[in-house]
Amino acid sequence: MFPETGLASLAVAPAATAVFTAVLTEGPLSRVSLARRLGLSSAAVTKAARPLIDTGYLHELAATERTGPGAGRPASPLAVRADREFFVGVKITADELIGVVCDLRAAVRATARRPLTAPDVEAVLTDLGQLVDGLLDGPGDYRVRTRRLGLAISGDVDRTTGLVRYSPFLRWRNVPLGQRAARITGLAVTVENDVKALTAAEHWFGEGVGAESFALVTVGTGIGCGLVVHGRLVSGSHGVAGEIGHLAVDANGPSCHCGGRGCVEAIAGTQAIVRQARERTGRPELTIDAAVALARAGDERVAAVFARAGNAIGSGIAAVANLVGPARIVVSGEGLAAYDLFEAHIRTGFERQAFGAAAQCPLSIRPLPFEEWARGAAAVSIQSLVVP
Repeated sequence: MFPETGLASLAVAPAATAVFTAVLTEGPLSRVSLARRLGLSSAAVTKAARPLIDTGYLHELAATERTGPGAGRPASPLAVRADREFFVGVKITADELIGVVCDLRAAVRATARRPLTAPDVEAVLTDLGQLVDGLLDGPGDYRVRTRRLGLAISGDVDRTTGLVRYSPFLRWRNVPLGQRAARITGLAVTVENDVKALTAAEHWFGEGVGAESFALVTVGTGIGCGLVVHGRLVSGSHGVAGEIGHLAVDANGPSCHCGGRGCVEAIAGTQAIVRQARERTGRPELTIDAAVALARAGDERVAAVFARAGNAIGSGIAAVANLVGPARIVVSGEGLAAYDLFEAHIRTGFERQAFGAAAQCPLSIRPLPFEEWARGAAAVSIQSLVVP
């Protein structure tokens, strides 16, 4: 933990990691509150917090509460010093880079977008370097306090090594993105699947704070799912846990780019919806925006495409509820622009397939722009600071 700042000794101090994580995600917190939450003595909390205060990661707020009935001096809560360090996060899409600079609390301080000149690895890395330079050298003077970069990309990613094993929309296979991005930017790089990165941000800094279990389902070009179980983001032995987009919900359904048939994504992904809408209307030029407009205008042929997609998504979400039993499920993604066409069918599919009490799991709708996905990438890099 914090090896570049002379705090390497904290790597073997679980109490320091626990204290810092609790204050980061749920703070400000008094030492007494931390002791209760973490099962530590007040003395152990004070000892763990001292080097974090000395190095500027934590600071004491003005006293606001007493430690108990009859206690003398009020407690001084510990809080994160948000501007102690900054983090860059970049969401990589098939045609654009979306970047942010975040502080230690994952608050966005600066944003930028850059169209990709080409989808090949060399072009993306060049564009990435220019985007990062623009963010760090622009207003704010962030470069001097920025050491880490998080990248979020769709597909099969090995977070440990930074290897992109497969990214369907960029058509990349076995790209050592972490290593190459580090050489281009001079920063320590963490690479994560984009849905898992967004889930990490929601877990530590959003809807999932304090939840032992929850799921984040994204609807858009792909259908993804991030899972938190027992307070930890689940990746699985092969790094692809939560891929509900590739659950088969219709054995006779369309072929999927993954090689399967009848996958949720092959029915409900943006490209799949456009393909079906074109087939049903006989209009090969139809775009997703035009399909949405037709459905809203009452075109039953296109409305049926969205209905089928919603049922497939609902069935996929029900599978998550049945298998994992999360306390709540958050639904997000760029596809929510058409959520009014999906909603009733998602809920119908979910209620039909959810088993018993799993049907009571609340679905929370949370539209998030791509800047929030980039913030997710930054959140993953913040986590790598705390838990390498």
